[in-house]
Amino acid sequence: MKKIFVTGGAGFIGSALVKKLLTFEEYQVINIDKLTYAGDLKSLESIRLHKNYFFEKIDICDRHSLHKLFFKYKPDLIIHLAAESHVDKSIDGPEQFIKTNIYGTYNLLEESRQYFNQCNKQNQSIFRFYHVSTDEVYGDLGLEDGYFNESSPYKPSSPYSASKASSDHLVRAWYRTYNLPIIISNCSNNYGPFQYPEKLIPTVILNALNKTPIPIYGDGNQIRDWLYVDDHVNAIIKISEEGELGETYNIGGNNEIKNIDICKKICTYLDNIIPINDHSIKSYKDLITFVSDRAGHDIRYAIDSSKLNNSLGWSPTETFDSGVIKTINWYLTNIDWCSRKSQIDFNS
Repeated sequence: MKKIFVTGGAGFIGSALVKKLLTFEEYQVINIDKLTYAGDLKSLESIRLHKNYFFEKIDICDRHSLHKLFFKYKPDLIIHLAAESHVDKSIDGPEQFIKTNIYGTYNLLEESRQYFNQCNKQNQSIFRFYHVSTDEVYGDLGLEDGYFNESSPYKPSSPYSASKASSDHLVRAWYRTYNLPIIISNCSNNYGPFQYPEKLIPTVILNALNKTPIPIYGDGNQIRDWLYVDDHVNAIIKISEEGELGETYNIGGNNEIKNIDICKKICTYLDNIIPINDHSIKSYKDLITFVSDRAGHDIRYAIDSSKLNNSLGWSPTETFDSGVIKTINWYLTNIDWCSRKSQIDFNS
């Protein structure tokens, strides 16, 4: 049985990954999570009692606790997702991003290296350190530019993306210097069920339902490539099993959309299924409110996933339209979870 550490396994992407991994009988999953504001074990309620699931409440900045975990479970695969990831929070308070994303990754790398060096040759041949990163490390693209690929130069714009770029460089250095078997992936913007309400798509959905202003930065013309979370999870599993050591794989959804257009799509869908019964507004679109732009806001992200498609046969299954409808419907049927996480009063 393959023993897998998933750091950040109570977060949005991590919880989706843990649940998917546990559909395979040959995987034992150890979820390592600090349970910050963005981590929620209720996202994992469906697998809480699974015989192959274990949870360890540990901060990856706690080196001593990590050390004990490696020798308690003897993992074959580390999938490192734990990270501070909200750009606005990184601008307001970058220190925690430096600690978690850089120092935490360093701790994991060092514990992995020491553990790997003590393994026998058979276990060494299996062991992998898989680092999950973001396309934001590449900076941004102009409207007429092409796509980010695995050779694109790093030009991070925010403290968040700079901290993730730093962690990517550390992972590559441990491969080059210490021969630690690593793989890296850089993904585009994720969306889907259980995403914390601070992110764009849940914010639009939840503010619309609460009939409160829907904030859009600047003119809303920033472009992102959107990746449905289950497609991302399937890519992670494929790469962890078949990816080549030392390689980087970009994971994109092939869905470039302007922020304002996302907002309008969601509002139109809600208008059709839950028409507003309010004399002051005719459509959820009337709630759209343009606010001062974010400092250093990137214009456009776009991912070229052809390497992953050509070498490992992965491609996304969800279009943005199909994925966002699934997402909206999930939030509509999970108002209690949303209200608890966002502290929005849905009865007002």
